[in-house]
Amino acid sequence: MAMLGKRRPPRPASGHSGLARQQTAKPSTPSAQDASALVVERLAHDGRGVAHTAAGKTVFIDQALPDEHVEVAVHLTRKRYDEAHVKQVLSPSEKRVSPPCPHFSHCGGCDLQHLAMDSQRAHKEDVVRDLFARQGITLGGVESLYSEAQGYRRRARLGVKVDGDGHPRLGFRAAHSHRLVDIESCLVLVEPLQALITPLRGLLDTLEAPRQVGHIELLATDTQRVVLVRQLKANVADAERWQAFADQYQLALGTWLGRESPELHWHGAPPALEERLAIPGGTPLTLTFAPGDFLQVNAEVNQQMVATVVDWLTPTPDQRLMDLFAGIGNFSLPLAAAGADVHAVEGSPSMVARLARNAERNQLSVSGQQLDLSDPATVATLLRDEGDRDALVLDPPRSGAEAICQGLARRPVAKVVYISCDPATLARDAAHLVHAGYRITQVAVADMFMHTAHMETLMLFEHTGCE
Repeated sequence: MAMLGKRRPPRPASGHSGLARQQTAKPSTPSAQDASALVVERLAHDGRGVAHTAAGKTVFIDQALPDEHVEVAVHLTRKRYDEAHVKQVLSPSEKRVSPPCPHFSHCGGCDLQHLAMDSQRAHKEDVVRDLFARQGITLGGVESLYSEAQGYRRRARLGVKVDGDGHPRLGFRAAHSHRLVDIESCLVLVEPLQALITPLRGLLDTLEAPRQVGHIELLATDTQRVVLVRQLKANVADAERWQAFADQYQLALGTWLGRESPELHWHGAPPALEERLAIPGGTPLTLTFAPGDFLQVNAEVNQQMVATVVDWLTPTPDQRLMDLFAGIGNFSLPLAAAGADVHAVEGSPSMVARLARNAERNQLSVSGQQLDLSDPATVATLLRDEGDRDALVLDPPRSGAEAICQGLARRPVAKVVYISCDPATLARDAAHLVHAGYRITQVAVADMFMHTAHMETLMLFEHTGCE
């Protein structure tokens, strides 16, 4: 047990082969007898190509694009469909581009780097339209919110694993797998965090007990870089190495220590974590947050979303708004700064407290309340007590806000802005509102997560009986 968590002596190196990069060949037409050569018909919602075998079975193909002829290898067979990956592109799409990251196809972080940027955004809009069409809802014009910066992620969690030869690995999980992909760079991180990957890899090589490191979380604010280490068990010598690293690179360093219920310990004084939020035509707001609080990873696109919500609701001093799933005040405070009377509701007690401090710091009057918004009875009581608000903002987790939308169908509010990270649950919830007399008057798709199939969708619903 004395060696638990410590570096083991290296074993003799053994040869291994890496994953082969897909090859692009000259255009050719697949033979009907060649079962592995398929024609891609469209993209699935998750960005995989969709094809059918000669027998009619559906095949979902990683990194394949519409109209391409591809040779595939099936890696998972199910009763109704197969899952496959591209062995060779026989006839490439004109929308195919060379992935900018050397780790693409191995790392599970980005899944659309092989698709041109404008086509990525068009695909995301198509997904939203398709999901709403399945609910019998046809969407009109859709606004696009995006940033051109490829280095957009200001927050990331890197896994750490020590291989059989005793070498620490640092990176992200492979798609649909627990396997850790060792990386040397990550182009979607903001530059201050990109610059830490190589030094962190070097530091891990010097640790006495690298197996005690579970993962490393990186966070960048406007003024500082933060490194949070998940440490299963304390090691005095390694703690000194981490502290020296933090001093050398001028970082705020914290350690989540323990196995079952880890506690956060800061090396030195706890940093003041702050986000600057620009307000259209107003003074920028400063929002404080803590590790574990929800924070949109793409600061520039988040600014655009906030400006869009404020523009859609055009707050006035006599307008009474309610913000549900309010977090630390990402939408509540800008709406209050624009003049509205805002009541904010959030499930996390700590974030409710931080929202209140953020409102006080920015000299804004926002009332806050902690409630479990997943509980239908709680939601019904809230809408009964606060249902006379002029507008309501929803920014729920991926599970959506079905109970709230069902309640709003019974107790209409003039305007509802719904911000969603899952268009499927948004379409489900929107159907409740539309069938109850709400009209969809504004739609925006935000490319919050460049090079992935994920997106944020914003919608403005207006009730015909509340005009």
